Amino acid sequence: MARILTSSLTPGMMLSRPLLNKNGVMVLSDGTELTEALIKKIRKMGIDEADVQGTTAAFSGGRTEALAQLDARFKNAETAPHMDVLKQLVREHLEGLCGNDGSESAEE
Repeated sequence: MARILTSSLTPGMMLSRPLLNKNGVMVLSDGTELTEALIKKIRKMGIDEADVQGTTAAFSGGRTEALAQLDARFKNAETAPHMDVLKQLVREHLEGLCGNDGSESAEE
């Protein structure tokens, strides 16, 4: 499961949680497959994020790529206080999400 911006939604994605409007009213139920028309309506309602099933872009390259991206993002922050702790926590989280083959685990 991944929470993504509605600007990144594409047809064929499936909601992993109910989609709520800004008033907390359910607009679409979990398991709904998104179409171009639904995506346009979601954006028109001003909904900014949605939870969708599947692998996030961060994992599309596998475990090795995700950890390389982590290193790149923390490259200039390694001397800042507590950033090494934060980086290690994110690394552990990524390793927990990625399986041995680099795919996202089935915990979602």
